Amino acid sequence: MKHFFFNLTCLLLQTVLFAQNDTCKDSFDYLIAVVHGNLNKDHLPDKAVVTQDTINKKAPFRLQLFFKEPGGQYRLVESSTQIIEPQYPDGKDGFYTGNSFLKITIRKGVLCIRNELLKGHYEYFFRYQHNRFELIGFSESQSDGRGKMYFTDFNLITGIKIKQTDNYETGKMISRTKTKLLLRPFPALRELVPFENDHFLY
Repeated sequence: MKHFFFNLTCLLLQTVLFAQNDTCKDSFDYLIAVVHGNLNKDHLPDKAVVTQDTINKKAPFRLQLFFKEPGGQYRLVESSTQIIEPQYPDGKDGFYTGNSFLKITIRKGVLCIRNELLKGHYEYFFRYQHNRFELIGFSESQSDGRGKMYFTDFNLITGIKIKQTDNYETGKMISRTKTKLLLRPFPALRELVPFENDHFLY
């Protein structure tokens, strides 16, 4: 009888440990993209990684940014599950927005995140400064499907925001406005959520 209870206790303990390990498993286990480039001006190739959650019904993405150390190891310095819109914002059975992640690039120390819209695209531009990644630019272009193209370009460094409407059937500009808005401090990457932050998305 003692052996029975001992074996039962061991079995229960193994079950609990297995469940804990399974719970701790990283569900962002599908690799979407990896790019290398210098992000912090130390002349070492840093790394940006995008992975996707294969368990969550919204299929969210995670962006991780790593600095390369002189010894060759990579150190995680930023992580966000909000900056890229989930593949299924309302779940796989919900309304499909037509928005989708396209790619990330690193050029001249600037991280660019590009996303597709149903009839266009939008991009975020980030630079590592003030010990964090900050938004320095935003651009968007999309069509209404009825002859008009809408463009937005916001340079957060200068504060200049340009909005333009063109007729893509005639190639002529319909309207163009130029305003100035200085956002200080610059919005941080970790705080941004697509289509939920003011000023630079509309």
